[in-house]
Order: sequence, then structure tokens, then C-alpha cells
Amino acid sequence: MLKDDCASELRVHLANSLPLPSNVNRPRIDLIVFVINLHSKYSLQKVEEFLQHVDSSFFLGKVCFLVTGAGRESHCSVHQNTVIKLAHTYRSPLLFCDLQVESFRAAMARRLVRILQICAGHVPGVSALNLMSLLRSPENPPSKEL
Repeated sequence: MLKDDCASELRVHLANSLPLPSNVNRPRIDLIVFVINLHSKYSLQKVEEFLQHVDSSFFLGKVCFLVTGAGRESHCSVHQNTVIKLAHTYRSPLLFCDLQVESFRAAMARRLVRILQICAGHVPGVSALNLMSLLRSPENPPSKEL
């Protein structure tokens, strides 16, 4: 999703698994985006496994979930309520994106870059915690089917 110069002033690193190696010198981590593909139960299982390796302080405005595959609900192996509950449990924002549509993919890339800029402190007057509280859905008690 991130290409061209949309993230030119930011350093974006992708990790396929957690925990990250401890013997590597790396920059500060400003945002963690967990990607869940609703067409793959394995995707959800891996994210749930990786969440155990994230320090609890990151859930104060530095973690969000990006869900793909919601557009083709008949092909989903993971129900949307499952990821809604996961995001609610970790008090982290949940973003949905159809990666098959170029315009949606580009819009989500721009949105993620903007979120990352804020989390990295590149936007004066807005903190990651403020931003994430704005992105969260209103606090409603979870329904029984969640």
C-alpha cells in the first residue's frame, strides 16, 4: 500500500512476526498496525499470538487493526464481530479496507501515513492518544453475540 513518496519523511518497516529480534538496532516504534484478513483464520490466529508480545503501553494510542476482505462476506472465514471484539478488548481503533480496489487502497495508505505522522509526533498539537481516541468507535457495551 505504501509506495511512491507518500511516506518520504517517515521510516516504515514491515514485520512478518513478533517478537522482533532483540539484537537489532532499530528506530523507535511509533505505530503498530496489525493486518487481519477476514478470509483467513490463520491471519487472525497469528495476530492474536503476536499481541502477546506487545508491551501494554503501546495500547495507549500506538496500535490499530486494519481488516481486509470485508467486501466479500460470503468468502469470510472470520466474522467481523470477532475482530470488532478484539479491537474493543485492546481499546484500539479498527479500520476496514478493501485492498482489491485501488482507490480504497490508496486512500487507506494516505490515512495510515497520516496516523503514523501523528503517532511519530510530526503533527503539532495532536498526540497519538488524542488521535486514537477520535478513531475509536463510541464506547458501547459489547453485545452478547460478540
